[in-house]
Amino acid sequence: MSRTNKIVFAVMLLIGCGIFAYESRTLALKQLFIDISHLKLWWLLVALLCMLISWFFEALVLRVFLKDRTEHFSLYNALRIPLIAQLFNAITPFSSGGQPAQLVALMQSRVEAGQASSVLLMKFIVYQFMVLVNFLLSMMIGFSQVSKHFGTLSILITFGLIVHVVVLAVLLLIMYYNRFTKQLVHWLLIPVGWFVSQKRVTEWRTMLMAKIDTFYAESLHLKREKKKLIKGCILTLGQLFFYYSVPYFVLLALGIPHVNYLEVMVLHIMIVMIVSLFPVPGGSGGAEYSFKTLFATFIPSSSKLVLGMLLWRLFTYYLGMFMGIGALAVKPRVTDKK
Repeated sequence: MSRTNKIVFAVMLLIGCGIFAYESRTLALKQLFIDISHLKLWWLLVALLCMLISWFFEALVLRVFLKDRTEHFSLYNALRIPLIAQLFNAITPFSSGGQPAQLVALMQSRVEAGQASSVLLMKFIVYQFMVLVNFLLSMMIGFSQVSKHFGTLSILITFGLIVHVVVLAVLLLIMYYNRFTKQLVHWLLIPVGWFVSQKRVTEWRTMLMAKIDTFYAESLHLKREKKKLIKGCILTLGQLFFYYSVPYFVLLALGIPHVNYLEVMVLHIMIVMIVSLFPVPGGSGGAEYSFKTLFATFIPSSSKLVLGMLLWRLFTYYLGMFMGIGALAVKPRVTDKK
């Protein structure tokens, strides 16, 4: 990790502590400690297991896409990649640092740079598609209820849907209408030239065309490997299923009775969509606000609500950061080719 990354890591921890302290300011500390002492540790272990299984499934996705492309890529090396991605996603705006970090980690494992970027691109496409599928299902099941009680959040959720649909639409345009996409980029850059120098516009056009060509070439490869694509989709669904299940087990650990699993999962999917809109690393602030607002319907006790928010963030955000540091600390196992 660079010095800047270490500073951001420390800052995000301080922000997290600050948010928890702020949310706890009106609580009776005695009641908070009572709630902590009454936590059902078994359900917390299940929540932890859900996160670990989610990362395991992500590692399996990598293994599926790397099959027949490279040699000597062990499950041990595959498990490092999601953890490193978790760390750099957590300390960069819009989770932008995860992809480059995964590329470097794969290259350290003796995966050739071109193959590594190709596999990560395939993984990204599948992940975006599966996230959108999950989100559309959650909208059909629970959006009317959310919009009825939480007007502001429903606007953010709708905006999140639009952003993800646009991203997926652009990916599909490149995959199936390559020439049209290039022409569209050319048209869109014309008004940009009114505000930016032509030299800069030319540089951007060259860069975008190169990226479109690379993506299109990889999409052809993806379409040819349908079996891998189906396996990747199923494993990614498994990855998301376990990740989205974490709040349910947190609520059970708090002793909340009669919790509807499907409702909790739907709300968590919506929270994840809202968090993705915040430019702050990890969506700090927005994540906590969304959880507290949506899950207040399940948790009537204010101290349990804050404790639940803290436990949820520990499992879904801070755990990944510390596991990522551990993954960085260990070397990949490589076998020299003879």
